[in-house]
Amino acid sequence: MASFMRFCFATLFILVITSSAPATTAEEFKVGGDEGWRQPNANETEMYSRWAATKKFHIGDSLRFEYKNDTVQVVDKGGYYHCNSSHPISVFHDGNTVIKLQQPGLVYFVSADPDHCKNGQRVTVEVMPLHQNSQSPSQSSDASPAPSLFSGARSFLVVQELVFFYVAASASFNM
Repeated sequence: MASFMRFCFATLFILVITSSAPATTAEEFKVGGDEGWRQPNANETEMYSRWAATKKFHIGDSLRFEYKNDTVQVVDKGGYYHCNSSHPISVFHDGNTVIKLQQPGLVYFVSADPDHCKNGQRVTVEVMPLHQNSQSPSQSSDASPAPSLFSGARSFLVVQELVFFYVAASASFNM
């Protein structure tokens, strides 16, 4: 009987700890949403800045660039502001590029075509430290969060049922 009670208590303890521990979830963001990575029209030169402003990027998240006949370059701050892609940090031209965000701070992306860049095909993202299973204020359809086994109300119900089971088992063995 005592070993069964210890087993029940250990199970309850493990479930409480794992269900209340914050889970980190990586997200993949499609740059530009449904529009993808393209040269903006004349009246939408700020489209990528507006897109990035509605998101929270964390270490471990990824950016997906979908494009045709173009290039994505990671550049430094000067390369971004002057649309100078002559000394890129990284270059991608496969049409479907996924870049994992690996360190906090600002990351600058531009089109290798200077005219595209000057017309607004560039974006800066601010990468925050690892996140704790928090949702960004404006969840959009271009983010794909990983599901969590224990989250929110479900976690509470699991713990509540285990506590009830533990109390019932304790009462039945004390009779």
